[in-house]
Amino acid sequence: MSYEEVVTRMSAAAQRSGRDASSITLVAVSKAKSVPDIEAVYGLGHRDFGENRAQEMAEKAARLPDDIRWHFVGGLQTNKARLIRPITHLLHSMDRPSLGGAWAKGTGLPPPVLLQVNTGHELQKSGVAPRDARSTLSEILSLGLDVRGLMAIPPLTDDPEAQRPHFAMLREIQSEVAAEHPGIVELSMGMTDDFEIAIEEGSSIIRVGRAIFGERT
Repeated sequence: MSYEEVVTRMSAAAQRSGRDASSITLVAVSKAKSVPDIEAVYGLGHRDFGENRAQEMAEKAARLPDDIRWHFVGGLQTNKARLIRPITHLLHSMDRPSLGGAWAKGTGLPPPVLLQVNTGHELQKSGVAPRDARSTLSEILSLGLDVRGLMAIPPLTDDPEAQRPHFAMLREIQSEVAAEHPGIVELSMGMTDDFEIAIEEGSSIIRVGRAIFGERT
């Protein structure tokens, strides 16, 4: 696959769902990829890039154009929050009040965040349990953070269709919390193997790496 093919398939999935493709943000996940790799996709007009390691994102941001919108999509340690806070466009992996407190500290308004939900109840993954999403969201909001929506990384599977229930679950949680907090509108879900299904289930942000940059070494 290529960047152009991802965009084409994204648009087709949106059309099938009766949605406007322009309402969906494609985050090109560039973790473990070089600055020239990112520059090549940037040269195609793309501006949203995602990283999952704080130090790596900070180093790349220092070497790349200022108009890139950096999305942090990995688990974040509280002591690394200050490293990427000044350069982050959207933090996808807010999952606990202690991280929220660290994110709130610093000069100026903290960048907006998404609450990560562990839809598969996987012990090795970050994210709040679905049943705790509402209470954790309230705690994060009480810290003064701008929570824009929810994010999930479903369990790995060889069958992309098996992810649909996880995407539907996240959408249902979003609908429930949005009734009380209207600003909770974003759904960050869907990666290389399942982004079309995620779009069909309402995703507004897809995180695609391998299909754009190729296999990681």
